[in-house]
Parts: sequence; structure tokens; C-alpha cells
Amino acid sequence: MGVIENPKREISPMTHQRVPTPFSFSKTSSSLSSFSSSFPVPKIPSSPLHTLSEAMMEENIKNAETMIMKWDPNSASYHKFVYLFQDNRKEAKAFLKCVKDLRRTMHFLISEDSGSDKLSLPQRLMQIAMKRLEKEFYQLLTVNRQYLEPESVSSRSSRMSGQSRSSNSDDEADVGSDEEVQTASESISEVERLSELAMSDLKSIAYCMISSGYGKECVKIYTIIRKSIVDEALYRLGIERYSSSKVNKMNSDVLEKHTKNWLNVVKIAMKTLFHGEKFLCDHVFSASDLIRESCFSHIVKEGAINLFKFPELVSKSKRSPEKLFRLIDLYDSISDLWLEIESVFSFESISKVKLQANNSYLKLGDAVRTTLLEFESSIQKNSLKTAIPGGGIHPLTVSVMNYISLLANCSGVLTDIIADSTSLTQSPLPESYFDSPNCDENPTSSMSLRLAWIILVLLCKLDSKAELYNDIALTYLFLANNLQFIIEKVRTTNLKYLLGDYWVLKHENKVKLYAANYETMAWSKVYQSLPENLTTAMSPETVKMCFIQFNSAFDEAYRKQTSWVVPERKLRDEIKVSIANKLVPAYTGFYDTYLLTLSGEKSIEVLVRYSPDNLGNYLSDLFHGTSISGSRSSSSSFSSSHSRVSRCIP
Repeated sequence: MGVIENPKREISPMTHQRVPTPFSFSKTSSSLSSFSSSFPVPKIPSSPLHTLSEAMMEENIKNAETMIMKWDPNSASYHKFVYLFQDNRKEAKAFLKCVKDLRRTMHFLISEDSGSDKLSLPQRLMQIAMKRLEKEFYQLLTVNRQYLEPESVSSRSSRMSGQSRSSNSDDEADVGSDEEVQTASESISEVERLSELAMSDLKSIAYCMISSGYGKECVKIYTIIRKSIVDEALYRLGIERYSSSKVNKMNSDVLEKHTKNWLNVVKIAMKTLFHGEKFLCDHVFSASDLIRESCFSHIVKEGAINLFKFPELVSKSKRSPEKLFRLIDLYDSISDLWLEIESVFSFESISKVKLQANNSYLKLGDAVRTTLLEFESSIQKNSLKTAIPGGGIHPLTVSVMNYISLLANCSGVLTDIIADSTSLTQSPLPESYFDSPNCDENPTSSMSLRLAWIILVLLCKLDSKAELYNDIALTYLFLANNLQFIIEKVRTTNLKYLLGDYWVLKHENKVKLYAANYETMAWSKVYQSLPENLTTAMSPETVKMCFIQFNSAFDEAYRKQTSWVVPERKLRDEIKVSIANKLVPAYTGFYDTYLLTLSGEKSIEVLVRYSPDNLGNYLSDLFHGTSISGSRSSSSSFSSSHSRVSRCIP
């Protein structure tokens, strides 16, 4: 883009005011009379107007003519365009001083006689000077672009912030010298020095043009160039023009990619891009609050709204349990950056950015709560009708516990999101669900309640899944296995800190109850096949029948249970030890007491198939799922009254 030679005088793109039109040679007296009040800039400290003698006015006009015409690129004597602020900084400072003196002279002439012929030359000189400053302003913005990048400016904003408002007077609106900048900080690098010089020069030109009534030209150049820089930066960061249809058409992988990129980009945009741009705008246009507000709004508003629109569009797209964590990340990111959002977009004219960010924040919270409810509903609606072989861990148990253990890692932000949720009041937990002897261990946060509720929904669903087994013993083993898996998941993840030790202890007791019920159902026939009183004399036939009954009962139990599984080693060993502690001593006593009674039998090895020494070896084969048969055995003769137990709520 070339130098803007003659920007049209039109309404500024800013929303708050019309930037005044500068002097023109053809202006009428009435328009000239409005010069001094046409733009809201700080008062110009100067000598009273009446102290300007005619000689001084003529001298000011003469000096201005010499300086301004010297640097008029359209003059016949001008051969090569040289930029004042790049090539002759001392001359640049003198140029600004001449413009200031010329402006004061024009103020005085207007106050004396707004129709005076003496205004013609000052008007023309002012137009030439402003044209020159337009070119200088444009050149500074373009040539020093690398030193005015938002990331470069933002890194120095804290150090320079104290200087940004310290030189708003007209007497200080001169171009800064190398020495002045160097004195401000002896330790700054060359890049920082050039950056601060460029910012100082831009501020000086902006103040001069605004004070002279040429604010519109200055603002137009600035906003065009800086907006293109911001838009280009967002584009390079991967921020596209988002729309609802565009986001909805993205498949899960593409949306995931865009979401990850947004989470990285939004931090850069807030802490560097927008922050740096605001600081630069505040510094350059420190002479006018309205102008710097309007400029900043025009430069970043469109890009910032588009940036913060993306999370809202994601929240409205198709939901799934897997996408919940990205919704949480987006919510958390906006929450973490909220102070920066409020600070950077504090102007009323750019409040739509804050409104968009807040709207996305609220929509994300709604989407997270809805997704959690849908996840709970999916547990209740799980329709898998096939019994898990051997009473093992149900896939639903694994998926749900893996999922909520990941939710526990997000407990901080999730607590905020679900704090206002009413879903728990619709399906309340028992009042004593978290009761603990130590009240300090009682986790009562909304997050704790919600996760405990989801686990309870899972337990109740597993209770219905257990009905798929025809063998009551296998039903209890299935429940013990799955509850044990749940407990281990709680104990080894952040769920422990949310649910508490008392929750774990209470459910461990429930596992023990399930295991005891399993043992009763699975081994009662074996236990009952042995006589309780070993002191009573028994006939050989009775002893023979006892061995036959034991063999049959043990064979049946062993045959079925070699196909059953207990994946968790500790639980498996505890069940085996419990069975062995009851079975082996009872059988050993019977064996030792009555074996001699069968000494006359010819096929005693057929009657006495198990010795006490190897009975434990048979038990060690159990619960490894070595055979897949009998998992739906119909051998149980227990009445239907035993088929239902209170398993949902401990």
C-alpha cells in the first residue's frame, strides 16, 4: 500500500464523535471560528493571546513558511523525498515547533478577525504541514512495523505505562530524541530503543495533527494500518471467520484441532496482541480519551468478537461425552482470562466483546451441565442384554469409571459449573450417604454430590445387569467384582479426595457382603454335604453317602466356578481363603475321622476322590476363567425370594 496522499475528509469510522475537519484554504469565517473548540484535546498552555504582538505573529508565520516550504515535497526546489523523523530528527522537532507556533498565531488571528486576509497564508501553510505529517505518520507506522508489533509493545507496556500520561501538554508534544529515550532506560536493547522512539514520534505527530484539527486524517491512517496488522496476526494464529454452519460441518477431529488451537491462541491474543495494541493506542493518542477509545475499538472489535464467538458455537454444536472435556477447557480458559478481558475491553464502545465472551462463558456452562445429564441418562439407557462371561467387569463399569475419574481431574472448574445445577434436587441422594464419624471428612461439595450420584446410577444399572445371570451366586460375584473395580478406581484417582475415605470404607463393606452372599450361595451345598458333628458314630453306608454327596457337590461347584472370574487379585485371594478356611478343616476332620470306616471297600479311590492335601489346589484353580461354561447355570434351586437383594443404596 502506498502513501495515503489525500485521504477524503469524511465521518470517522469511530462511533463516538465526528473528527473535525482541519483548516482548508477555502474555509469561511464561520467555520474558522469553530477551530479552537472543534476537537476535545487538552488545553494548550501558552502565553495569553494578547501578548502576541503583530511582529511576533509575522515572525511566526515567516519561520513557519521557511520550515514548512523547505519540507514541502510539491515545491519546485524539492528534489528527493526525505523523511524527517527518520533522517533528521533535530529538524523534525523544529518542524513540530513551527506548526505549534503557527497554530497559536492562527488562534490569535481568528480571535481578532475571523475574516482577516492575514489568515490565507497560515491556512495554506497549515495544510501543507498536515499533508507532510500525514506522510510522516504513515511512514513511521509502516517502516517501524516490526518494532510496533503488539508482542513487542506489550512486553514493555509495564515499564512505559508511567510515561504514557506524563507528557500530554502541548509543550511536551515534541519528537523524542535518542538521548531522551536512552536516559529513560540505560539498559534497553536496540530493538526496544527503536520501538520507544517510534512510539514517541507517533504520539508527537498525532498530538500535533489532532490539536491542529486534522485528527480525522491521523485516525484514518492509524486504524487502517493497525487493523490490518491485528487481522493478519489473528489469521496467522489460525483464527478463521467462524459461523454456526461452518462449525457444525466440522467433523470431530477437525473441531478438536480448532479447539486446541483456540485454547493456545486466546492466551496470546489477550496477553499479547490485544494488550499490546491497547497500550500502543493509549500511548499514541494519549491526547484524547475519545480518540484512543474509538481507534482501539475500530482496530480490534471485529477480530475479538470473532475470536470469542468460537466457544459459543462449539457449545451449540452436537454434544457427546467425549467433547465435554473440551467444553470444560474452553470454559476454564475464559474464566482464567476474565480479568484481562475486562481490563483490555473496558471501553463502552467495545463492550460487545465482553458481552460475547460472557455469553460464550454462560453457554459453555449450560452445555457442560446438559452433557453431564445426558451422560447420566446414557448410563440408565444402556441396553446391553448379554451377561458378561464369568461375572467379570462390565464394559459399562469400565467406561463410566474411566470417564468420571477424568471428570475428577477437572473438579475445580466443574464445581463452579454445576454449583447452580438443580439436577441433584430432582434425584436426591440419601441424607446419610456421606455421613462420617469425623465430620471433617465429609465431602459435601456440589462436585462430590454429582459424582457420587453418577456412581449410584451406575450401581443401580449394574444391579439390573446382574439379573441376567440365572445363578444367584454368580449374580453376587458379578456385583462384588464391579463394585471392587469402582472402589479401586476411586482409591487410585482424584475421586478419593472428592468422595472421601468414609465412602470407600462403606463400599468396601458392601463388597464383603456381596462376597459373603456369593460364598453362601455357591458353597452351601458343599458345606452341607459334610456332617456337622464328627463325634457321632456313622455306618459305612452313611459315610459312603457323605463322600458321594461331597464329591457331587464339590464337582458341580468346581466345574461352574472354574469359568468364573475375579479380576482383582486381593479380592480373589480373600474369597479363596474364606472358602478354604471353612471347607478344608471341615473336610479334613471328616476325612480323618471316617476314612477308616471304608477300609473294606475295594474301590475306595472312587469314593474318596479328594484328599485334604490337594483340596486347596483345586480351590486355587478358581476365578481365572479357564472355562467358559456354566455362566448361565440353572442348577440353583433357591427360591425367587433370594434373587433380589438391596444392592443400590448401601
